[in-house]
Amino acid sequence: MAGRINDEDVKAVRDAVPIDAVVSDYLQLRSAGGGNLKGLCPFHDEKSPSFQVSPSKGLFHCFGCQEGGDTIAFVMKIDHLTFSETVERLAAKAGITLRYEEGGYNPSHQRGERIRLVEAHQAAAQFYVDQLESPEAEIGRKFLAERGFDQAAAAHFGVGYSPAGWDHLTRYLRGKGFTDKELTLSGLSQEGRRGPIDRFRGRLMWPIRDIGGEVVGFGARKLRDDDNGPKYLNTPETPIYKKGQVLYGVDLAKKEIAKTSRAVVVEGYTDVMACHLAGVTTAIATCGTAFGGDHIKILRRLLMDNGSARVIFTFDGDAAGQKAALRAFEDDQKFAAETYIAIAPEGMDPCELRLAKGDEAVADLVQPRTPLFEFALRQIVSRYDLETPAGRAAALDEAAPVVARIKNSGAQHEVAVQLAGMLGILDTQFVVKRVAQLARWARDRGGRGPAQPQGRPQQTYAQGPPPPSGPALMLRSPAHRTERELLKLALQRPELVSPAFDAYGVDEFTAPPYAAVRRCVEEAGGAEAGIAEPQAYLARVLDAAPDDTVRRMVTELAVEAILRKTVDEVYAGVQLVQVRLRAVDRRIRDVQGSLARLGAGGDPQQLTAVQNELWVLQQYGQALRDRGADAL
Repeated sequence: MAGRINDEDVKAVRDAVPIDAVVSDYLQLRSAGGGNLKGLCPFHDEKSPSFQVSPSKGLFHCFGCQEGGDTIAFVMKIDHLTFSETVERLAAKAGITLRYEEGGYNPSHQRGERIRLVEAHQAAAQFYVDQLESPEAEIGRKFLAERGFDQAAAAHFGVGYSPAGWDHLTRYLRGKGFTDKELTLSGLSQEGRRGPIDRFRGRLMWPIRDIGGEVVGFGARKLRDDDNGPKYLNTPETPIYKKGQVLYGVDLAKKEIAKTSRAVVVEGYTDVMACHLAGVTTAIATCGTAFGGDHIKILRRLLMDNGSARVIFTFDGDAAGQKAALRAFEDDQKFAAETYIAIAPEGMDPCELRLAKGDEAVADLVQPRTPLFEFALRQIVSRYDLETPAGRAAALDEAAPVVARIKNSGAQHEVAVQLAGMLGILDTQFVVKRVAQLARWARDRGGRGPAQPQGRPQQTYAQGPPPPSGPALMLRSPAHRTERELLKLALQRPELVSPAFDAYGVDEFTAPPYAAVRRCVEEAGGAEAGIAEPQAYLARVLDAAPDDTVRRMVTELAVEAILRKTVDEVYAGVQLVQVRLRAVDRRIRDVQGSLARLGAGGDPQQLTAVQNELWVLQQYGQALRDRGADAL
């Protein structure tokens, strides 16, 4: 077994890899004020961004689903890695060599499964690239050249060639130290009669990378007539490759998609290449499967789901392309972005269009054309004889539920009017009322959508995030709001509340979750310790948390924006005074109760002590009201 990673090295990895740089590989981040960033949470579906990142603290927190933590926690959750695998992956990115407490340095064969499979794919990708220059690969180079791709284009996309022999790659990777089990698990090899053989043989190879840029699979194009396999052969489902959760080209397109709030969805690898070379660098494609819900989640995080975002689907003009467009429309309402469809003239795909008419034609093709809903409705309407009342009624029966699924009421009304025009129904209000009725029925049925005509798939809607766990907080309570603000200052700006904060007792925080966080700060050495080493201080506070609920609360408070734009000593002093003053007032009420219980016939000595305590508390409370933080 591999030893435990040295704590100093774990800290070095945390410090070396900025959390905003890591998170930006998976979603678009925008300013949230106060130095924080926000985006759509990758861990649950949401319409408005509640996921915040604090680069200065090295933490993230989602105020919707309550997930939070540091860079390591983020990568562990989003890529389903163990702690060690995550640290090793981030260390490799940062160029840090890790030490292990037991057994010295970690031998490569002891690394986590995911890391080993990714390393095998990376080695395979380079092997295929090298093979593209071999004499045998002339057929592959010719294929690329005939489609307008030169050597530089192939290198940019990492295109390679798999030799036609049985086990060239398998033997190569064995020589790199990979086991037969790892090779078959990765999908790079498959079992033959006498052991593992190459899965891909004699084909042009496209590496498929995840959103973080790691090779997780391959798409292989048939080149020879004697190859009895399918035209395109993809990596099978593996621990690191799920075809419904990857988009080809997203590693190259993600920054431009986030920057322009625009994405172009094409159908194949060569189409992605053609679009990027023509200047459409937001092009992506699915990998051997229809565009679906998990693909939408990836795009929504990059687009931030703002209303001005655009998603343009390009499909072949044939029946299969039209069917794909209709499937895409089934998920249309999961986007806040506007969706469009672009079909090239004469049924050409972007690769063919670039060859025939040049880069400008490709760029022009993906300018927003026909709204996807309009295309879907026209496809439905075209199946009916609109010259007859029965045909128009049947078309309305199928098309109206589609329009009723449009969530924006204004857009729904407008599209209903357009539908009336498509059908040739002069009474537009009849169509509008029919659509509104169906939409109302859908709401009454719990958002499950109107009843669908037989043969049409039922629209499904994402459920909201689970309710936050942990003790309830009364945020309308002034006391709770002030306690929360003071704890945020203690975690985010400890220099403004130290050393006074460290003299505050746990019992001065009336909300149990806040009292628990105060105790964590105390066990971490106090807020004053956070002035010199803020990230190490936060790490100690998190380590002191007794459970995940308290840990989530610490992360939340460390990331949440402070309520005032100008955060200074005066503002911090107000929070310190308010929390202390309320604690003093509570104690005064307790002492007054004790005094009343003692009464006139109580022990004179005890009565005097209680009266003295009450007098001191009242004087201290008045000083806090008169002098503020100077009285602390």
